[in-house]
Amino acid sequence: MATTIQPYLDKLAKLDFSKMYNEDFLLTWEKSTDELQALYAVADALRNLRERNISTRLFESGLAVSLFRDNSTRTRFSFASGSNLLGLQLMDLDEGKSQIAHGETVRETATMISFMADVIGIRDDKFIGKGDAYMREVSASVKQAFEDGVLDHRPTLVSLQSDMDHPTQSTADILYLINEFGGLENLRGKKVAVTWAYSPSYGKPLSCPQSLITLLPRFGMDVTLAHPEGYDLMPELVDVAGKFAAESGATFKKTYNMAEAFEGADIVIPKSWAPYAAMEKRTNLYAAGDDAGIDALEKELLAQNATHKDWCCTTDLMAKTAHGMDTIYMHPLPADINGVSCEHGEVENEVFDYHRDGLYKEASYKPYAIAAMIFLQKAKDPIATLKALEQGDTPRWFQA
Repeated sequence: MATTIQPYLDKLAKLDFSKMYNEDFLLTWEKSTDELQALYAVADALRNLRERNISTRLFESGLAVSLFRDNSTRTRFSFASGSNLLGLQLMDLDEGKSQIAHGETVRETATMISFMADVIGIRDDKFIGKGDAYMREVSASVKQAFEDGVLDHRPTLVSLQSDMDHPTQSTADILYLINEFGGLENLRGKKVAVTWAYSPSYGKPLSCPQSLITLLPRFGMDVTLAHPEGYDLMPELVDVAGKFAAESGATFKKTYNMAEAFEGADIVIPKSWAPYAAMEKRTNLYAAGDDAGIDALEKELLAQNATHKDWCCTTDLMAKTAHGMDTIYMHPLPADINGVSCEHGEVENEVFDYHRDGLYKEASYKPYAIAAMIFLQKAKDPIATLKALEQGDTPRWFQA
């Protein structure tokens, strides 16, 4: 562990990230590469300070409000941890216990929860065309309330996963890789397999693989996207991935063969997701209140999944990679593990168990990713603020 955060401050001094102040963090592809690099530097600086027992409280009071419209363990606790790291108290908005159930509008809800809130974190990933749109409606509502003088400040938003992107997860992923390979510059030329894998459940979000294919090529990583025919991602985001690869001089390829994607890979990321067309259909069925149609679609998709049980991360497939079992295996967790959490799933237990420590390290970066997103949105001068925190040397954990 470095004894100072000066190397991170030196990196920040060379970057233009001024537009992140008092803004939201919803989609990584809306951020410049300078802004993303600033995010990684701040996350590592905050981690460094905490591990040296230096307080990183940016706030003496204030709320971080979370709204989870889907189940969560890692992201839920990471948002709580990241907010608390900066001195904010967490308040979880339970829609079932709020007036939202009685028809309260988005604009009214957003304003009411924002009087003393500095950040709002939202997970809304279940329905195509809905999640990111909802977050933008919340953002527009609090911005309008601020401009009208109702709020004395503008709370900023962090996407904790939408239908399109999972920025906190992909940021944690790349932070893990940066630290494993010794620097962002060392990721250039690394081969990554982002592949579908079998799951005995259906309806898993597309945003995890979409966040990876649109982020990793921006830093020169050669990405291969693999999935069975019919398991397409959002076509516009596949196009974005190709565009970023071309701009950085990297490659972005697609295949219907899992073994082909694993061939010579330095990093493999096999995870299940639902077909884009099916998720669109599911969204429309829920909007229409068609319970029978939803049940029928679920049975259809489970049967379709079952024809691809061979799409599993096995020791045989790992043998095709650049470093065999020592090739980095990643997953946002929880994984469907053969013989552990299910009979047939995304990964063999032998592979998962071999990489367990690495997977936990990968997950450990998410609180810092979220804290850095909040920090850059709320600190007007991040370099001076980080320097002051280090020089203040206030113990996070006081011991006489």
